[in-house]
Amino acid sequence: MGRVLIIGAGGVGTVVAHKVAQNADVFTDIMIASRTKSKCDDIVKAIGNPEIKTARVDADNVDELVALFNDFKPDIVINVALPYQDLTIMEACLQAGVNYLDTANYEPLDEAHFEYSWQWAYHDRFKEAGLTAILGCGFDPGVSGIFTAYAAKHYFDEIQYLDIVDCNAGDHHKAFATNFNPEINIREITQKGRYYENGQWVETGSLEIHQPITYPNIGPKESYLLYHEELESLVKHFPTIKRARFWMTFGQEYLTHLRVIQNIGMARIDEIDYNGQKIVPIQFLKAVLPNPQDLGENYTGETSIGCRIRGIKDGKERTYYVYNNCSHEAAYKETGMQGVSYTTGVPAMIGAMMFLKGEWKRPGVNNVEEFNPDMFMDQLNKQGLPWHEVFDTDLEV
Repeated sequence: MGRVLIIGAGGVGTVVAHKVAQNADVFTDIMIASRTKSKCDDIVKAIGNPEIKTARVDADNVDELVALFNDFKPDIVINVALPYQDLTIMEACLQAGVNYLDTANYEPLDEAHFEYSWQWAYHDRFKEAGLTAILGCGFDPGVSGIFTAYAAKHYFDEIQYLDIVDCNAGDHHKAFATNFNPEINIREITQKGRYYENGQWVETGSLEIHQPITYPNIGPKESYLLYHEELESLVKHFPTIKRARFWMTFGQEYLTHLRVIQNIGMARIDEIDYNGQKIVPIQFLKAVLPNPQDLGENYTGETSIGCRIRGIKDGKERTYYVYNNCSHEAAYKETGMQGVSYTTGVPAMIGAMMFLKGEWKRPGVNNVEEFNPDMFMDQLNKQGLPWHEVFDTDLEV
């Protein structure tokens, strides 16, 4: 049915490739491209499908990307490279006439700043070219937005309060490790917190607000308020929302290590001079920390991510909680990667599937919650991320 090109050969890219290969009725031709071609070749070997093509490409180089796109002629590009590279890949898609999907919004290399303005600015160009761009199709952002759209379509006349709750209760048996790219992970967590209330954004200190939240099959875990990009698009597309927040769990050992990393300057994103060479401390730290791709083998426990929603239906207040729990062991058994990579990679594949099936095809730049959620929700159950619903219960938040 369609040709797909996956850019990125990390943990998420590995999961995307496995899931794309499992759905050969939709994805008829597959290519994996990365700065390091051997990583792509390793993924193909693990999948066991020699028909999957691989290529080397520098995702910072528009000309290289355009040449690759023109050669392979994909129907859609799944971008699971670094967020810094979103704009070059989008630009290359426009020049080559290719549709686009990613899992995280663009952020500049020199500033830990997350907003959609840079990518939303491409809307008219994609629309005029007749091309579809799908933004934020991981789990959060991604499924969190689709859960919200599903709730709005089926259960609410008016969504008023939204809390996205993300718990990783797994244990990778390392003193300190991040579950995805360490540089992106630490930049995200150490920025100031922010949430939306009564039409404006409220800023907090980094991890300043926290409370225990009870997660299904896991129990209570201390959860910290931080800013996450889907809040920006969700309050735009669901203007009845009065308050929107994002919560994530962290263990005390993790937070202690993080505080030390910040205090000694290793979280810095600016260049310093070291023996006559320019280095960025956080990039050096990334090089010495465990590779997130290598965590899966000994990872135990599970993740739990969902949306807790309060609003109005037929003039009455109601609450709704929709969530997925994902086993790290099961994810590793299927794809060789841990659950955090799995919960991001599976939705990216489903989003590309929705496009190729004609369900999510709308010229312009679109966030996932702008599309019909129903078939996507159905595919989550079929592709390894089953979801559960709880109605009219205490949301805790």
